[in-house]
Amino acid sequence: MKTRILALLLQIPIIVVSANAQQFSRVVQPYVNVQKSIVAITNVKVIDGTGNAALNNQTIIFKDGTVTDIGPSSSTNVPSDARVINGSGKTVIPGLVMLHEHIFYPKSFDGTFSVAQMTWSFPRLYLAGGNTTIRTAGSIQPQTDLNIKEWVEQGRMLGPKMDVTSPFIERAGTPVPELGVIKSSEEAEAMVNYWADRGITSFKVYQNVTKEDLKKVVDAAHARNLKVTGHICSVTYREAAEIGIDNIEHGFFQSSDFVEGKVENFCPAFQRSRSLTNLPEDSPDMEALMDYLIEQNVAVTSTLPVFEPYTGREVVLGGGVDAMSPEIKEKLLKNHVRLQFRDSTLMSNFKKQMAWEKKFYKKGGKLVAGTDPTGGGRTIAGYANQRVIELFVEAGFSVVEAIKIASLNGAKYLERDNEVGSLKVGKKADLVLINGDLESDVSNIRNMEIVFKDGIGFDSQKIFESMRGKVGMN
Repeated sequence: MKTRILALLLQIPIIVVSANAQQFSRVVQPYVNVQKSIVAITNVKVIDGTGNAALNNQTIIFKDGTVTDIGPSSSTNVPSDARVINGSGKTVIPGLVMLHEHIFYPKSFDGTFSVAQMTWSFPRLYLAGGNTTIRTAGSIQPQTDLNIKEWVEQGRMLGPKMDVTSPFIERAGTPVPELGVIKSSEEAEAMVNYWADRGITSFKVYQNVTKEDLKKVVDAAHARNLKVTGHICSVTYREAAEIGIDNIEHGFFQSSDFVEGKVENFCPAFQRSRSLTNLPEDSPDMEALMDYLIEQNVAVTSTLPVFEPYTGREVVLGGGVDAMSPEIKEKLLKNHVRLQFRDSTLMSNFKKQMAWEKKFYKKGGKLVAGTDPTGGGRTIAGYANQRVIELFVEAGFSVVEAIKIASLNGAKYLERDNEVGSLKVGKKADLVLINGDLESDVSNIRNMEIVFKDGIGFDSQKIFESMRGKVGMN
């Protein structure tokens, strides 16, 4: 009997628990181009994500998904059994950690704004665009998003690590049919508990919630050590900070704080826009609001790509027009011609938004980054994330500051900075190899070659190519 049991045990395969031993599905495997226990990138420029100055001629070594050494190539010993990648003329940055992402894309119907789930295309585009961790800032199919997160972890799908956010918590008045509507603050609280029980780790309130709704959401989420963000209007930024919100979306250009005679719990959309257009860039009132958000420890998410004006800009930000399905591409090209001569106020407001975000950051504010792939359909996953870095530099941030906002700051907000967000010995080998010097030309951000997630390298350009002509279909 013992002999028979021993014979059966010998037939059981031994599984080595290692990041680089992960098995991938036939869907994922073609895009994996580095899967070795020990990897060394030599003679490369390193921007480590901390905001410190870039270092030239560095070697990065990682083993089984963890960084084990970073130092000058002249004095760093490379193990003989390492897979060596020559990084001469190239730049390494941390994997991006962006916090306003969606797994859906706008597809209006008969003049009505609507959105559709992009289950397969967006997760892989996020990864291709250098994102190793994202937060979905609002879901229309939360169970699908939770499944995507799990399938990515299992190696069944291409995509980044995900912090999945709840369905939008919203009152009647939303123009988006895919959003649910609560009828009471108790329903808002119940939503938090229901989705937290199912693995949701962030919650998002929307433009028409009441202060009582927000308080119920914040109290319920905080009781579980989870966080709340908001794209708000009916509740002002100051009111939300007083209640205890953790994060406010879209920089400062959704603030209703400056509407004269604002009615409590009502979103004055038109007056809000006008008040911000009329507010001077150097407004003391705006500075006072920034100071209060900093005092209350509230993070602000910059989503510059979704606000980037049409005039003189790319059809699809970051160079992604050929990724669109033919029907959508044709529509976007026609709209671009029609809209490219819009009022110059758009550009003025966009520059003001940039200036306010920079001022908030310089004051010590927690500025994080995202894309929000919605709007007019010109902002899409992956491409827009690369565009974020370019826009931060246009706004006056240095390249190392831009990378920090888009990596370490996001990781700190998610409380994952002990593992990701910067390049440091002992952290996960989440990093991006870029062909070119990012500081001499920030547009080299579009030349990503390999995106490493937990030490496994994915072919960025091959993933992008696989989505050519498909975005908007799935």
